[in-house]
Amino acid sequence: MKLPKLILASGSPRRAEILTSVGWEFTKDSADIDETEFLNEKPEDYVQRLAREKAEFIGARYENAIVLGADTTVVINNRIIGKPVDFDDAKRMIKLLSGNWHEVLTGVALIEITNYELRITKVGLQRTRVKFAEMSDVEIDFLVNFGEPLDKAGAYAVQAQAALFIEKIEGDYWNVVGLPINLVYELVKKILG
Repeated sequence: MKLPKLILASGSPRRAEILTSVGWEFTKDSADIDETEFLNEKPEDYVQRLAREKAEFIGARYENAIVLGADTTVVINNRIIGKPVDFDDAKRMIKLLSGNWHEVLTGVALIEITNYELRITKVGLQRTRVKFAEMSDVEIDFLVNFGEPLDKAGAYAVQAQAALFIEKIEGDYWNVVGLPINLVYELVKKILG
């Protein structure tokens, strides 16, 4: 089986690590797009839109390519909490997650570019539920100070210090890390027909 080379429209080291771990050849080309939510936009629509916009933005640079865009966010009580702006915001987010279930949503978009033209777009969504244990202020401070929260949706990385506090995961673990690799594979199969 031969996996087609991808252009990863993301600067995320975690997405790159996941692709590398399954032996997928790719080139990184980070997309810098406006990630502002639209008024009354549902979280599911938001992550899929951003994934598509990232893929299309990067795809415009290539003659022939399959471009992968992805966007992950954390949702609690039907509200996107996104990435923290600073350490105080990270602490606020972890307090929200403490003792509660939340959802991690990732939109995935794959586009095929042929002769500089967009030929095919496939977009999907992965949803995973995560339950944090009740955390003390000391534990929250530990996670904020050592978990490098600022570039992570929900201010945590499941594969790092946050693992100490996660009681349950329902769904795709790789989605929580940042890239639901099985969904990527299924969408690639659809593009290749």
